Amino acid sequence: MTDARLRILFAAPVWWPSHAFGGPVTAARELVRGLVARGHDVEVVTSSILGLHERPVARSRREIVDGADVRYLATPLRYRWMGITPTLPATLARAPRPDVVHVFGFRDPVTTATAAWCRIRGIPYVFEPLGMFTPRVRKLRLKRVLDPTLYRGVATAAAAVVVASERERDAVVAAGIAASRVRVRGNGFPSPPPSTAADGTARGRLGVPAGAPLVLYVGRVAAGKGLEHLAAAAEELPDAHVVVVGPDDRHGTAAVLGRSPRVHVLPPTEEPPFDLYRAADVFVLPSEGESFGLVAAEAAAVGTPVVVTDRCGVAGFFEEGEALVVQATRASVVDAVRRVLTDQDLAARLREGGTAAARRMSWDHVVEVQEQIYFEAAARTAATNASTLAS
Repeated sequence: MTDARLRILFAAPVWWPSHAFGGPVTAARELVRGLVARGHDVEVVTSSILGLHERPVARSRREIVDGADVRYLATPLRYRWMGITPTLPATLARAPRPDVVHVFGFRDPVTTATAAWCRIRGIPYVFEPLGMFTPRVRKLRLKRVLDPTLYRGVATAAAAVVVASERERDAVVAAGIAASRVRVRGNGFPSPPPSTAADGTARGRLGVPAGAPLVLYVGRVAAGKGLEHLAAAAEELPDAHVVVVGPDDRHGTAAVLGRSPRVHVLPPTEEPPFDLYRAADVFVLPSEGESFGLVAAEAAAVGTPVVVTDRCGVAGFFEEGEALVVQATRASVVDAVRRVLTDQDLAARLREGGTAAARRMSWDHVVEVQEQIYFEAAARTAATNASTLAS
């Protein structure tokens, strides 16, 4: 525990147990748990969105989650994971003044409004874009219009811009943020729960034969995730079963998986599916771009061989021999999967390497880095305010 106790406010478009935002929700929980354990007071303002296609929620509620005071605001209107929360201004006005705010996400009403409130009140905040700072995938023209207008101040007025990897840092700097203001915090690899008897039943539940290779993907079923490469693996590796776990964005992406009886698409789970990670022969993150890719860290932590593209930030946190890092192409991904499934020595090295990476990149270390960023942001703002008063 640190000597100085901070009051920290998180603002995020969704919060646990929502599955609408993928891995960032899991990362946010780990940060909050660690910060609470270090003696800080943490509050959260967020929407009431749970799933991408569930009905809007017209009532607010307040719960203690992982030691934090979480305010799930009434969300009568929403588009995907972006919710309209009419009570946010009043909630912020009544809340105790925080020492620092963590704006966790980009281009949504909750984080945009909270960042504006911080600027008006002179409250320091750190901005974590979660890989969304550079426009990509959908509505690119609209984003390019709104970024220099409606969203302009979110990044430029932040005390620091926090990113999960060197890859994301390069993208943020290329988009115009001064390198001196960008901090690479990374994300931690989890400490998985002990294996249980239920772990051994995963294949049976899916109907996957005991001796058949099992290829696993966990994450959103969405454009840019490289799911077509997994479909190709099912086609080219005749005995392999491909398991896809995650929320479907329903923009037609699921169609690329085809209708093969050896492709199993499952809904998202509330907690990381460690039973499936342990059952898999190889975990694949074939994405065309991830600021980090927490699911690959989860798989590595239980000793599952990992294949990840070089466009995922987590790739930079694996040392040689700890994961197969490949290009985001069909041929590269399928070949890497084939190698892991047919080369027992390689698979064994990757299992050992993944657990070594997890020991090196703990959440305790990541939380300590984030805590220091908060202290620096609060101190810098305090010095600026004192200078302004003196003049």
